[in-house]
Amino acid sequence: MITLSPLRWGKPYESLDFTNVVHFDTGEPIAKIGNVGGGIVGRDMRQAHKARQALLQLSTDDLIEKCKTAAALFESGTLTVGDSQQTVDDFVHQQSASTGLPEHMCRSNMQKNSFVLSNMDQILDCLTRGLNLSILSRGYGEEGRGVTVSFQSQTPVLGAVLPNNSPGVHTLWLPAIPLQVGLALKPGSQEPWTPYRMVSAFIEAGVPSEAFGLYPGGHDAGGAIMTKTPRSMIFGSAQTVAQHEGNPRVQAHGPGFSKILIGDDVVDQWESFLDIMVESVLSNSGRSCINCSGIWASRHTREIAQAIAEKIGPVDVTPPSDPEAKLAAFTVPAMATGTHAMVQQDLAEAGVTDMTADFGEKLIERDHCAYLRPMVVHADSPDRQVASKEYMFPFVSVVECPEQEMLKRIGPTLVGTVLTKNQSLIESAGACVEIDRVNFGPIATNRLNWLQPHEGNIIDFLFRSRAYQIAEIA
Repeated sequence: MITLSPLRWGKPYESLDFTNVVHFDTGEPIAKIGNVGGGIVGRDMRQAHKARQALLQLSTDDLIEKCKTAAALFESGTLTVGDSQQTVDDFVHQQSASTGLPEHMCRSNMQKNSFVLSNMDQILDCLTRGLNLSILSRGYGEEGRGVTVSFQSQTPVLGAVLPNNSPGVHTLWLPAIPLQVGLALKPGSQEPWTPYRMVSAFIEAGVPSEAFGLYPGGHDAGGAIMTKTPRSMIFGSAQTVAQHEGNPRVQAHGPGFSKILIGDDVVDQWESFLDIMVESVLSNSGRSCINCSGIWASRHTREIAQAIAEKIGPVDVTPPSDPEAKLAAFTVPAMATGTHAMVQQDLAEAGVTDMTADFGEKLIERDHCAYLRPMVVHADSPDRQVASKEYMFPFVSVVECPEQEMLKRIGPTLVGTVLTKNQSLIESAGACVEIDRVNFGPIATNRLNWLQPHEGNIIDFLFRSRAYQIAEIA
């Protein structure tokens, strides 16, 4: 059984307290993780400046090249992870076993992380709008118009309290290293695999080990990272996001409430968009903030809901090794039963119809886990509570709403795919502050362009632009 030890600025720490990582279906231990408390995290953060100092010894160009080497190691190499040598197949089996995610989805998320590392030069060029990255290292420089520009780092390290639900979110903290900002990470208790393997790949590629802290532990460890680092990320529920609203030190990532809006000019052709609607709902077992949780149109909504239900309603539980598996397990059964109960409350409201009712039981309970099979509901008005809900399985509400009211009623929307040729609607959707990432045309909500910012630009988060003037002293 593999043992994962905390990493304190590159040095493994022998913990006295361990937590078992268990197989989602059998309950058998597959790894043990050494824990640290908030006190150790707090002490280490007093030395966080050394992480950035170590990275500043290398140029951004050097670090970008090391990112590309790390990408290849992460995706195809055998790496030292904990006290073991981990192959790619080991990683996939371990991640699937602890998270309940089908193995082919684990490989897909692995490829996403590798892609971001492999294309880090292009990504940073786009995120900085072509800024010479040496300016971020030095703090100031010539932009090309005879004006001195300055960007001041706001933190020596980026802290992150990482989730268990989807390994794809790790792409969000990867750019910190080539930006010469260290990392203080609290791995998810069920998904420690990606941060541990990624840090191993970085170190093997030649990135200074002093730049990395891995702090598995309880809530106090996560709390210490959040309070002791000047910039941090956290992933969680809508309540978690609300707790950090307006705090410039924290970038909170929660439910996406991503949607597809169908304009009146093309809604009669809705069948031609059916495949992107299904993909948007079903991909990655509906676990991502970029999965579609709402489809809005002024008419044909029952037909749309029925057609989607016929596509995804029959999807059933299959083993995680099945290359066609569509559903991930809830490793905490109570989360599945609680979610199922909330959905039943939604269905009790007048004007809400379960379009997948004819496709069998939705809650599948096992000894150590549970599954929720896909659901499609129809809401005859955006006033229905279900129109503003998102759940961590393939679930979508198809909402009937007049086109002229859509943008006023959709609420916060991480990804909004707008299907229309109507220039007026295109302009209104482009100006709508409720939509973060906007797609025009048949683009599934889960299809991201990594050369564009995702829920906030990490450059703006880690650096501050300021005035910087120089005059020689006579």
